[in-house]
Amino acid sequence: MQVRGGSALVGSVRVPGDKSISHRALLLAALAEGESTITGLSDGDDVHRTLLAIAALGAAVAEDGATVRVTGGRGRLHPAVEALDLGNSGTGMRLLAGVLAGIEGTTELTGDASLTSRPMDRVAEPLEAMGATVAGQGERCLPPVRITGGRLRAIDYRPPMASAQVKSAVLLAGTAAEGETVVREPVPTRTHTEDMLARAGATISVTDEGGDRVVRVQRSRLSPGTTAVPGDPSQAAFWIVGGLVVPGSTVTVSDVYLGPHRAGFLDVLWRMGAEIEVRDRTGETGTIMSRATALRGTEIRAEEIPSLDEVPILALAAAVAQGRSRFYDVGELRVKESDRLAGTVAMLGALGAEASVEGDDLVVTGGATIAPAQFDSGGDHRMAMTMAIAGTACPSTEDVTTIAGWGSVGTSYPRFSIDLSTLSEARA
Repeated sequence: MQVRGGSALVGSVRVPGDKSISHRALLLAALAEGESTITGLSDGDDVHRTLLAIAALGAAVAEDGATVRVTGGRGRLHPAVEALDLGNSGTGMRLLAGVLAGIEGTTELTGDASLTSRPMDRVAEPLEAMGATVAGQGERCLPPVRITGGRLRAIDYRPPMASAQVKSAVLLAGTAAEGETVVREPVPTRTHTEDMLARAGATISVTDEGGDRVVRVQRSRLSPGTTAVPGDPSQAAFWIVGGLVVPGSTVTVSDVYLGPHRAGFLDVLWRMGAEIEVRDRTGETGTIMSRATALRGTEIRAEEIPSLDEVPILALAAAVAQGRSRFYDVGELRVKESDRLAGTVAMLGALGAEASVEGDDLVVTGGATIAPAQFDSGGDHRMAMTMAIAGTACPSTEDVTTIAGWGSVGTSYPRFSIDLSTLSEARA
């Protein structure tokens, strides 16, 4: 993939459906007793792999344009005959593990080279405490993993790291377990699973206790329903930052999810002095507009963006801001689709900016003028898209940035390059 600089980003886009909500909508539809309707699903490969997985487990799936209908129910579900290939999707694998823990029999989960290097011990530990067997490779339980489910017992669990995926795996298993399953979060993470379980009729509650966010769920019969998936804020972040750092730009992203623990990147950017407006807000969705702005450095705490998905693109904003920025406690970036902590430092260095790692902190020295570069994304979609925005921010039309591993973008945002071209060509 090659990206040319010297062009403002002007216009409006609608990003793919939220990946987190899309995965959960499919899994809950597979568990619900009857037919569910889902619109606006992410069209990325990650979510498509989850769709194929629930079909292999016995749910009936019918696609009609942008609408997907799923007929599910625990009585329909059974172990998959062949290994389920989740591609690059850590979310798909970890959440499916929670579902499979409640299905009697053994199913194998595998994925691509990136996914098979990502640890699954963080879900294996609580699921085995509930009575499932999770067998992976080595001490960190790397994929392929074989999950043998059946009769589960409730647990009271406090994850050792902030992880919506771990919380969700335990809660999904908890809907099939005897007793009351409890997850205690010292750092709150995205609430999609508990919110969607509540809408599906699960016996579930959320309380604050001693500084923890505590979610309790009991064995539940889930009801089908209709889900309209809003735009993914983590994907919107690329365009919002692009609108800020590419000279002369004004970008609008419509129908973006702005619910709890997903829009923290906006607070970070506002603190940096960004000119960003949220309008047409309805419930938990809204339209976001950003305009090219001189930014200043800031300090960012991991709890502001618990998934850390937006760190690479925020680091780009920090690189062009005046002053130094520090991202605290982002060591979890080392076990994403790639080592995003080292990758972000390498990416900014290639662009002519200065960044370093201090323990689990990322430190970025601002004031850089972005230079064209050649960069290998390591098969990481977020690194590739961040680099594309950086390439667009280069000042001259003679500046060409080359990105290797662009195919990974198809896992989450297949039409990203099309939207980039459209916004670049729409300049005044």
